[in-house]
Amino acid sequence: MNPMGATVGRSVVRMAMKERFTVTELCALRNDLIQGGMVDSREAAELLQVFLAGRGYGVSQAAAIDAAGRVEMAGCSLPVLEAELEGLALVM
Repeated sequence: MNPMGATVGRSVVRMAMKERFTVTELCALRNDLIQGGMVDSREAAELLQVFLAGRGYGVSQAAAIDAAGRVEMAGCSLPVLEAELEGLALVM
């Protein structure tokens, strides 16, 4: 296999993953998390699960709770939120 072709293939996969969630969707989720106060990691995790389920992805509750904690510690920044969602999303 051509090494250049492998690089191009990986690039396409990365681009497809990056476009999994739009900035508008991420901002809306971020606003929901902030308005909810992210007081309870379980509630924040439930928001993450509902967000992903609405887009055809599954996620374990334990993984969502861990991700919600990391998002909270990062001040709910969009890059961290996006990275956590990318890591959580399981195609159903």
